Amino acid sequence: MEEAMSQECVSNTNVPDAKPVSETDAFPFGKSKAQSGKPVATTIQTATEFFSHKYKMDYPNRGKAIIINNKTFNPKTKLNERTGTDKDATALHNRLSELGFEVDLKNNLTADKIKATLQRAAELKHEDNDCFACAILSHGEDGFIWGIDKLIPINDLMEPFKGNKCLSLAGKPKIFFIQACRGTMFDDGVDMNVSDAKGFMDVEPQFFRQKIPSEADFLIAYSVVPGYYSWRNSTNGSWFVQALSDVLKKHGQTMDLLTLMTRVNQIVANKFQSDTSHPDMNEKKQIPCITSMLTKEVYFTSK
Repeated sequence: MEEAMSQECVSNTNVPDAKPVSETDAFPFGKSKAQSGKPVATTIQTATEFFSHKYKMDYPNRGKAIIINNKTFNPKTKLNERTGTDKDATALHNRLSELGFEVDLKNNLTADKIKATLQRAAELKHEDNDCFACAILSHGEDGFIWGIDKLIPINDLMEPFKGNKCLSLAGKPKIFFIQACRGTMFDDGVDMNVSDAKGFMDVEPQFFRQKIPSEADFLIAYSVVPGYYSWRNSTNGSWFVQALSDVLKKHGQTMDLLTLMTRVNQIVANKFQSDTSHPDMNEKKQIPCITSMLTKEVYFTSK
């Protein structure tokens, strides 16, 4: 036993901190399964492009964007109509179109149709596209989104876009905006006093192989942190999408995506507060949650 431990200490190897779920399979945020063979991305980048701190965003097309806007739900779900969501959908359609995306807006889809829509999108040829974007506007729970008929795991929707599944998007940004509740808690906020003071390589080869993680290059922007309600105004739309639309309109072509989303967080946190006649729901706050597996900076520079 001591000899084995000694050998492990002196060997220069990478080992997991914990045993994976099985000997051959681990799936941190999706349900990736072991595949035979080694998948290879269908888009080739130069070494300079691959090792750049910025994603290559000068392909012929910006890429596909899908907006799923669920407003009315089957009676058996007992879910309220999401008034104001059409304004969110229109705002996102306008902003994404301005950034050069080819946008498809889908209204009131069942869970199976949501899954099928995204599966078809992942099967498209994305070799000439910079990236992919998807916005889902619906009711939700932590880890799930509602179709108009039933819940669907968010991970199931992202699975087809992983680098080892969608080879033409491998190494490219996959961006998801999710406007939905993630629980039933309210954020009471906290009062704060604010003072009123004024080259990796010398020679670039023609072709080489570089392995990347299948889970890489995703950004998932949730409207709220896990466990909490996400707020929506019946006239103006959701707090999160209002802020996102405003930031994309003003800075979408000049700031990198993570900086944009930090601005969105600031607006939602500071500008919005619930104002209702129900004391248990009044003066509540909200903060979005940005989960990034991006490996580079995303700039939607004009084409």
